[in-house]
Amino acid sequence: MTALIRARGLLPLALLGVTLICMADTQTVTRVLMTTSMGDIELELYLDKAPLTAGNFLRLVDGAHLDDGSFYRAVSPENDNGSPPIAVIQGGIGDAQAPYPPIAHESTDVTGLHHVDGSISMARAAIGTATTEFFICIGDQPALDFGAVRNSDGQGFAVFGRVLRGMEVVRAIHSAPADAATDVEYVRGQILEQPVAIERVRRIP
Repeated sequence: MTALIRARGLLPLALLGVTLICMADTQTVTRVLMTTSMGDIELELYLDKAPLTAGNFLRLVDGAHLDDGSFYRAVSPENDNGSPPIAVIQGGIGDAQAPYPPIAHESTDVTGLHHVDGSISMARAAIGTATTEFFICIGDQPALDFGAVRNSDGQGFAVFGRVLRGMEVVRAIHSAPADAATDVEYVRGQILEQPVAIERVRRIP
């Protein structure tokens, strides 16, 4: 996909001078609980397979930076303006509020991960621009993997975890009315009329 485009700026769906982001974390699998206004979503982060991307997300979690964010976009084959069509929900706090610089891109070709049902992945514009925006897949979405044609650069998006529990919440968000006004034609028909609040995101001990 040329992009998952952000209506609050421009975020179609990364370069740090440093290569360590939470890499000192010795756990290879870390779980976090995302509490939303529609229910809980439990996530498993792949620190072993996608250390940079998962580490960046965990740093946002540990700093409570994702609290008071939202899911605000629901893309489906019925409203998708890209090709091939996909099904995802997108959320975050917005690039303008990002507390850290963008991260380098960890493609699925490098990590061996794929955009399958329940995968969580970083949204981005160009390579090297991912910050706080992420999306969750509803169903398998191979068009978002490395080498697929959805993104003109062929690099796909960076999977860094998956939903362990709460896909019913993800699907409920995806089914919510999405016809809010937007000046960005690419996302017309995809912006939730009532954004779903991300109230709190924390590690599970």
